[in-house]
Amino acid sequence: MYKYNDFDEKFVRSRVREFRGQVERRISGALTEDEFRPLRLMNGLYLQLHAYMLRVAVPYGTLNSTQMRQFAYIADRWDKGYGHFTTRQNIQFNWPKLKDVPDILDALADVEMHAIQTSGNCIRNVTADHFAGAAADEIEDPRPTAELLRQWSSDHPEFAFLPRKFKIAVSGAAQDRAVVRAHDIGIYIRRNEAGEHGYEIVIGGGLGRTPMVGKTVREFLPKDDLLPYLEAILQVYNLSGRRDNKYKARIKILVHETGLDELKERIESTFVEKKAAFKGVPQRIIDDITAAFRPADFDNTRSVAAEDKIDADPVLRSWVDTNVAEHKNPAYAIVSISLKPVGGTPGDATSEQMRVMADLAEQYGHDELRVSHEQNIILPHVRRADLPAIHAQLKAAGLATANIGLISDIIACPGMDYCALATARSIPIAQEIAQRFDELKLEHEIGPMKIKISGCINACGHHHVGHIGILGLDKAGVENYQITLGGDGTETTTIAERVGPGFSAEELLPALERLIEAYLEKRLWAQETFLQCYRRLGPDPFKAALYPEGRQKHAA
Repeated sequence: MYKYNDFDEKFVRSRVREFRGQVERRISGALTEDEFRPLRLMNGLYLQLHAYMLRVAVPYGTLNSTQMRQFAYIADRWDKGYGHFTTRQNIQFNWPKLKDVPDILDALADVEMHAIQTSGNCIRNVTADHFAGAAADEIEDPRPTAELLRQWSSDHPEFAFLPRKFKIAVSGAAQDRAVVRAHDIGIYIRRNEAGEHGYEIVIGGGLGRTPMVGKTVREFLPKDDLLPYLEAILQVYNLSGRRDNKYKARIKILVHETGLDELKERIESTFVEKKAAFKGVPQRIIDDITAAFRPADFDNTRSVAAEDKIDADPVLRSWVDTNVAEHKNPAYAIVSISLKPVGGTPGDATSEQMRVMADLAEQYGHDELRVSHEQNIILPHVRRADLPAIHAQLKAAGLATANIGLISDIIACPGMDYCALATARSIPIAQEIAQRFDELKLEHEIGPMKIKISGCINACGHHHVGHIGILGLDKAGVENYQITLGGDGTETTTIAERVGPGFSAEELLPALERLIEAYLEKRLWAQETFLQCYRRLGPDPFKAALYPEGRQKHAA
């Protein structure tokens, strides 16, 4: 993991001192809320429905046990004993008091963390594959690239006031686990015919009210050219992106209105100038970043007894089958810790659960944890021999739900329970779905299923790329839920299709039951996933299930 140098420490502490003074002036009345708003947003502080919310950056989703324990400490001392892990691989505290926020930021700085650039029209937290450095299908660990981009983008003077917020994701594997094509800039690490590593650069992806799949602007970019090329993209966007309408200000709209070919010409022309002036990244920085992400010293000891124990215990076996993924080292495994217990709030973890996860990382996981964009926590490097012991401790902490990738592993935004922008609830809908399919005991029969729920059109719940997407809207003062089908956030990124009129909160769950029943009836074989079945048959049979004849007449 990357460690702060002297500059990082001084920079973060300086920002905390500056913000402490701004908070004092706001509390005294010397600053109005309108004057304070841009200042607090620069430090990740939002004003939600009921309280302030502090969003803390977790760079590319990577943290250690000390940092996780500090989250637990902050939750207990200044919040309500829990934190919420987000689809941007960050953590949010939903109940801090304004007077305490500078102390929270100082506590974060104590463990090399901050909340800078988690809001505002700047380059936000760079995200990455949560299996980075461990995945069996990986070409290269994307985190050194993400760290380089973090350093380059932090407090970048030219890109601090872009037309709109700007998001970058990096993947280094064959399978896209970072939803790369739904970002303003997406970066895939590729290997060319000569065996050299470089980047495929994608621009113009995004969800929200105008969902678009990013388009490739460079098939293969040499690694040394990354920063000047991204500078070129950002400069073209900064100069040409719309500022007259915030809903049309993202780079995806610029790509759509200008056309990829013309925009590419502008980028390439600007890149020539940028590259000529670029003197390269100092070697000491490259060396420091490379050293920070050296592979762990793995213990390749196998344990036949542990494997026998897994096979002999059906509960443990089920958990291993769903929550454990293949590691590049056969003696190791990648463990996904579900933050989606049946009836729970997706992405929430109590302070005690955070401490348990920190202990497991320290004892069994080379002191490393990851936050996934799917709102779960990952132990990327654990010996298979330790899986029974890890499961036992997770079970005692209420963290052993065996549902990764299944229907109850739902992404959900905070919705109207917290967010001032939301038009409908998300959390209760996710809870009802999980509880119902747990009662029906159908989860494993259904198989891989991505349900994603957003409480407004801003799509923080990624509903556009859900196999089943649910969008909550206000319709004449009543919550109304639109269903979209066929979305995909992987390397075959697809925007889901809206299938028809929305449903009331009371109608939604029965409609989903009909939809799932239709899938189970129509799949060709037990392993045909919902997405495969939908792509084979198209939307019509699923529309018929959602809108039986009586419902169609009523909707008409």
